[in-house]
Amino acid sequence: MPTLHEPSLLRRALGARATPAQQRRRLRVAAAAGALVLALGAALFVYEQFYRQQPAPYFESDEDHFLFGSIGTEADAGVPYWIWLVLPRIFPDLLPGPGGYSALGVVARAGADMPIGLSKVTIGYPRVGVNCALCHTASVRVAADALPTVVPGAPAHQLAAQRYLRFLTDAAADPRFTADSILGEIAKNYRLSATDRLLYRFVVIPSTRRALLRLRDEGPWMEAGGDWGHGRVDLLGAITHGRLEQPRGDAGATADMPPLWRLASRPQDGGYFWTGVNTDLREVVRTSALAGGASPSWLDRDARGWTATEPREVASLRRILNYIAGGEPPRYPLPTDQALAATGAEVFRTACASCHAPDGARAAQVVPAAEVGTDDRRLRAWPQAAADALNTFGDGRDWAFSRFRTTDGYVAVPLDGLWLRAPYLHNGSVPSLADLLEPAERRPRGFWRGYDVIDPVKVGFISEGAAAEREGSWYDTTQPGNGNAGHDYGTALAPELKRALLEYLKTL
Repeated sequence: MPTLHEPSLLRRALGARATPAQQRRRLRVAAAAGALVLALGAALFVYEQFYRQQPAPYFESDEDHFLFGSIGTEADAGVPYWIWLVLPRIFPDLLPGPGGYSALGVVARAGADMPIGLSKVTIGYPRVGVNCALCHTASVRVAADALPTVVPGAPAHQLAAQRYLRFLTDAAADPRFTADSILGEIAKNYRLSATDRLLYRFVVIPSTRRALLRLRDEGPWMEAGGDWGHGRVDLLGAITHGRLEQPRGDAGATADMPPLWRLASRPQDGGYFWTGVNTDLREVVRTSALAGGASPSWLDRDARGWTATEPREVASLRRILNYIAGGEPPRYPLPTDQALAATGAEVFRTACASCHAPDGARAAQVVPAAEVGTDDRRLRAWPQAAADALNTFGDGRDWAFSRFRTTDGYVAVPLDGLWLRAPYLHNGSVPSLADLLEPAERRPRGFWRGYDVIDPVKVGFISEGAAAEREGSWYDTTQPGNGNAGHDYGTALAPELKRALLEYLKTL
């Protein structure tokens, strides 16, 4: 057994000085350990500041979740909240009018932290993403001096979605998009920490500018179809060209935003989207999230939550599906002539019910474009290659698609809440139901869309005059994809029967 008298043990016990070789070795170990600690600290700092995702805000009601909840678009397609907040103040000249984002048709609910259709989630720092309600919530007024009513699930006829994206990218391309101007505007009303100010100045603001410019440069599909105007969006373009990077072909796919209510009661074999290109509502909801900017990895997490039993663990898109599957359209808000509507109900049964009554023989079925006669460019914008690419996009994942297809026509959609769905036809080319009951040559060749005041005579929204021009965008039916011909059903009715039918259609 060794004793303290042995030289090696005695040196250690007395703290004898190490040899030079041992000192160099210890210094190298200490330096490596220090570098590792610094690297781990830096990695933790970067993770906390840029990647650590806090739980998305939880909303008790499915309606509030639909209006304000996250569908996973913040991480890849979100805009830093503080930048998003002050852009309208720095660039009011890039907006069509006063009021910030409301000038683009974004609507709000009193007391809510965010506008409807925009979610806020902290991923390192707060970020703003879009959700389904942006395109599917309407503002409605019964008169110009009336307060607006917000209707969840209705087509966002007042929203200029393309102009919202253009505003963000135009701001990024402007010389005023600098750290000094953005931080200066933030500091007028809000106080960021010293760390946040440094991060925004040297990382967040420059990277946001690059991302928005990249969106502009890599997204020519958004402009190839022309101006969307109010209440229309090229969702198929966002999927095929923005997400799948498929070639565009010879046609744009810009179309009206459809309503989201009573979807579970529709015959599943007819299909969703205007052309019936998918028959599974779950796939439709998930595809729309992808088009809005959700990532496949986010969909992976969301899909796992579809089997959860605790309310706070239920998947975001499942809650949205539950909401839109059974949502109800609002009643027409003005008085109706019940006797005239009763006459109109008989006209509907003979002239419209086979396609548009819930029990009609062709209800929710695809009617060939050659028969209905409406503009066919939407059909040409969705080739078989796009359907095939989307059906293989999620191979091996829980949410993989399999129901996408091509069709030869347009779905004969149910007419519930019809008074709130103007302008009409899949491309929104006819401003009112009264105009739709006229032959194509007597329909307006152009009109203003985006004004939210009801037209109780023609049934639709007021589409002419100074107020409609000030708040809306011009729709030119002579432009490619904007044709207003076709759907001649009911155009030969006598004037008194048309009036009765219009009164009945208000009650659907």
